[in-house]
Amino acid sequence: MGSTGDPEDSSRDSEAPERRNDRVTIFDTTLRDGEQAPGCTMTKNEKLRIARQLLLLNVDVIEAGFPAASPGEMDAVHAIASELGGGDGPIICGLARATERDIDSCASAIAPAARQRIHTFIATSDIHLEHKLKLSRAQVLRVAERAVRYATSQASDVEFSAEDAGRSDPVFLCEVILAAVEAGAATVNVPDTVGYNTPSEYGALVAKICDAVRPFGNVTVSTHCHNDLGMAVANALAGVEAGARQVECTVNGLGERAGNAALEEVVMALHTRSDFYGIATHINTREISRTSRLVSDCTGVRMACNKPIVGANAFAHEAGIHQDGVLKHRGTYEIMSAEQVGAEAGWCVLGKHSGRNAFRTHVQERLGVTLEDDALQRAFLQFKMLADTHKAVPEHEIARIIEAETDAIADLSVGLEAVQ
Repeated sequence: MGSTGDPEDSSRDSEAPERRNDRVTIFDTTLRDGEQAPGCTMTKNEKLRIARQLLLLNVDVIEAGFPAASPGEMDAVHAIASELGGGDGPIICGLARATERDIDSCASAIAPAARQRIHTFIATSDIHLEHKLKLSRAQVLRVAERAVRYATSQASDVEFSAEDAGRSDPVFLCEVILAAVEAGAATVNVPDTVGYNTPSEYGALVAKICDAVRPFGNVTVSTHCHNDLGMAVANALAGVEAGARQVECTVNGLGERAGNAALEEVVMALHTRSDFYGIATHINTREISRTSRLVSDCTGVRMACNKPIVGANAFAHEAGIHQDGVLKHRGTYEIMSAEQVGAEAGWCVLGKHSGRNAFRTHVQERLGVTLEDDALQRAFLQFKMLADTHKAVPEHEIARIIEAETDAIADLSVGLEAVQ
């Protein structure tokens, strides 16, 4: 298994022994929040394909959908719970608004799973209360408590989310969350629903919630961060630093508007910087690239080439200095290996920024030709001239240059033999 590194190897263990052997739960909401991204609706079969891959990825919780949204959604969540919810597999979770009807739909949909979770929510920010819910704070407090209490009568594992927690009054937020915990919620989620918080703000908010629930014992605090200002992953990691032990995220960062915290980025940050975080996950990292491609195929959303971890250029190099360094030792410019995430080993893209060492290595490894220094220099100069007019020099053009050079060498050899 390519799971994340053991925090016992962390250099910070002596500074923070209480963090040793700590792990964070990865709650994947690709099939719920990810599917809510415009144009990303999936069929039942597509959701099943992704759920099967999430099983191989070894996520802890699969939020399979929002059963009350439609009959088709109900059917898809039920199918996932039936096929993947057996034994010691992942927790199968469904989302429900804070109403008995939604909770009943959710309970019915996830019923076949051995490990079930009902995830219920209501907004807590004043802007949502005034303009969307038309409820007072006291009313929201009662609705949240009643919903969680009812959910616990339908499932033993209940999670409560305070929607738009990031813009809520912290005092009122704590009141609602404590009421949810007293009503039976085992996990409380602190969503930055609109991606408004900065990492320092979000970390402080999570720390406040962790302190508030600590007297109740085994209550998990969760993060759910959106990417409207490009800080979803940073905020999620700030939440982990502050004590959150569940991260809600999506493959490829899919989600409403600018998306959610990207699973692959959160996981590999914890893995690559285990010396800093001292926290591991159960994720099989070698399935990350395969999972990313499948989600992209099912949703039709292609990844930018510079997308961290799973983008086409994530392990590619063109600059000559970088290529030379990587050829000598990959650690010079790669902080993780492509193999760790199940991708092909990084490669050097030949373009106008490439140097002689990369060119020589490419010719030897790809074309099986070894040129003497003078011939290599001539070929390299021709390549450079061509590179000034191309984004990347095509393989057949490089082969043509080398073929011409080897032919010239052969002709010279024949001439020398004739003179002798």
